[in-house]
Amino acid sequence: MIRIEVMSVMVNDQEKAHDFYTGILGFQVRHNVDVGGAAWLTVVSPADPDGPEVLLEPDWNPQIEIEGKPAAQVFKQVLYDAGIPFTSFGTDDIHGEFERMKELGVEFKMEPTDAGPVTVAIFDDTCGNLIQLHQPG
Repeated sequence: MIRIEVMSVMVNDQEKAHDFYTGILGFQVRHNVDVGGAAWLTVVSPADPDGPEVLLEPDWNPQIEIEGKPAAQVFKQVLYDAGIPFTSFGTDDIHGEFERMKELGVEFKMEPTDAGPVTVAIFDDTCGNLIQLHQPG
């Protein structure tokens, strides 16, 4: 059986991502290992500390470029400009999380919105991504 253990969110600043993903979203650091100029920095949900990890991965790999810019940055910008979230995180209380995060200064691009079987909201993670928050209906 295949399972999700680590998934990446490409970020433009790992320190800023660390602060946002732990201080605002409430995730906990599982790994923070210096790998020479960057870190293997993963966070997990406190609701499932042994569950899947989110790797806060630098988006600046110069070995893969498009028109002189790191490809990951180009990809992220295209998604951002189109209003497409990079990934989605779940919650059991989207309206409560929306209010809590708004009070902490998080910029939402979409307030909680009924989308059929789910309610979704979209916010800016301050690290170059739009992230969707969803709650099953």
